[in-house]
Amino acid sequence: METADLISLLNRLRSEPDETEWLEFKANRYDPQTLGEYLSALANSACIQGKTRGYLVFGIENKTHEIVGTSFNPLKEKGKGNQNLLIWLSKGLLSATGFEHYEFRVDNKNVVLFEVFSATDCPVKFYGQAFVRIGSSKTLLANHPEKERIIWQRKQDWSGKICEQATIVDLDNEAIKKARLEYKSKIPQKSLDVDQWDDETFLNKVGLAIHGNISNSAMVLLGKPESVSLISPAIARISWILKDEKNVEKDYEHFDPPFILNVDRILAKIRNLTIRQLPSGTLFPVEISQYDPWVLREALHNCIAHQDYSLGGRINLIESLEKLILTNRGSFLPGSIETVISQDSPLEIYRNPTLVRIMVNLNMIDSQGGGIKRMFQAQMKRFFPMPDYDLSDSERVVVSISGAILDEKYTRLLMERTDLDLWEVLLLDKVQKDIRITHDESKKLKELELVEGRYPNLLISAKVAKITNQKVKHIRSRGLDRKYYSKMILELIRIHAPIQRGEIDRLLLDKLPENLSIKKKQDLIHNLISSLRQSGQIQNIGSKKYPKWVLR
Repeated sequence: METADLISLLNRLRSEPDETEWLEFKANRYDPQTLGEYLSALANSACIQGKTRGYLVFGIENKTHEIVGTSFNPLKEKGKGNQNLLIWLSKGLLSATGFEHYEFRVDNKNVVLFEVFSATDCPVKFYGQAFVRIGSSKTLLANHPEKERIIWQRKQDWSGKICEQATIVDLDNEAIKKARLEYKSKIPQKSLDVDQWDDETFLNKVGLAIHGNISNSAMVLLGKPESVSLISPAIARISWILKDEKNVEKDYEHFDPPFILNVDRILAKIRNLTIRQLPSGTLFPVEISQYDPWVLREALHNCIAHQDYSLGGRINLIESLEKLILTNRGSFLPGSIETVISQDSPLEIYRNPTLVRIMVNLNMIDSQGGGIKRMFQAQMKRFFPMPDYDLSDSERVVVSISGAILDEKYTRLLMERTDLDLWEVLLLDKVQKDIRITHDESKKLKELELVEGRYPNLLISAKVAKITNQKVKHIRSRGLDRKYYSKMILELIRIHAPIQRGEIDRLLLDKLPENLSIKKKQDLIHNLISSLRQSGQIQNIGSKKYPKWVLR
């Protein structure tokens, strides 16, 4: 770009009334990491704002937009590891369409302009993290799922694209028959029409083909295993892996398309045992299977529907003794499970809208987008732990489904308290799994008289203990009054002084609340001793490192 064009562009940017989501001015501040984060944020924000480019300009005062000049020289600066700055930035900006940098002089002052191209098919990340601009502030995109959804919404739908080399010969005949049956089951009013359609017409009507051209969705759901390479570099594969109690792999099998048939074959591999030794209670069945077949099917179908096939990964189903773990590539577009549970309306956008629409019409996933919520409700009705969604990896969703009861008192509580809604049950489920909940959430459970204790060390309340026949357990978990423990320490010192810390530990450790860890018990004992010393009741006649306590 010629200098005159750059100056013209700069003047247009300076004429903006304020910095925007796609425009940032810097006077002379520079940091390699921050620079890369800004490029990510500007690329993503430009996409959200419908702009083709974002701009980061050095040498401009951000409030007045006056040209002040800069000493920043990108060609001489280094990134981390002493790498060339521009190369280091390029390596770090993943899924980016690129950026350009320009150095020029205006009014005898140096200006450096970075022009970053808008995100096109997915969020732009800088060394693993995606950023976005909210007003004139830079922040993590993960904190704003509604913004991320807009970026994905602008993405071209891979599942709706034509698989250029595929023909109807590459589809499995049994899979096509299965698709016809499921379509008629889902939309019975079209049953007579479906029977009149030949295979090509059926594929066109359902959306699996466009004017006879086979789509990627058709290859995933109906394709022959030997034809799956036609969608390369995308991968369509589900791996079942069996592990023992030591997490050692014992068996495995890979399943390629047609997924409309192979989902049943995969689920048949799972050892869905019958549980007989269950908590007492007349409301609970004598026998029940470890896993609800509908929950398993919904979870696996969700992996197929929401997999980011462009990332080249496979779907995994890992089976251990007491749980199943399902993983698929791609971020969790709703942002959080709390969002899914709390909202009544379905998700507005999907990563694979064509594939999702077809799977709905083929009776494979929930028509209202509420399948995840129904999974939680199904587990609640069976008095089993809720599914766990691990969303810590921005490019992978991990779902764990428990096939074992973790806590009898939790199960008995669900039997008795049928008035609890799904959100309250979800919070209780976190408590039983020792997953920290927020302070406000703990207040909610305390208002319902379900838990007590000092946050975050929560335990079942006295009221619940009575319902679940956990009275003794409740008192042991709650512990006794601090004055009682202090009196025990004083009595030990009065009779057997001098007393060392280890002797006080042996006296109290097995008497402190059962729900406390050893570390927290030891911290409590330390606080008790400190309180007695500060109140003048005991004194140390040993060293600071090896104290010996006597009465004062």
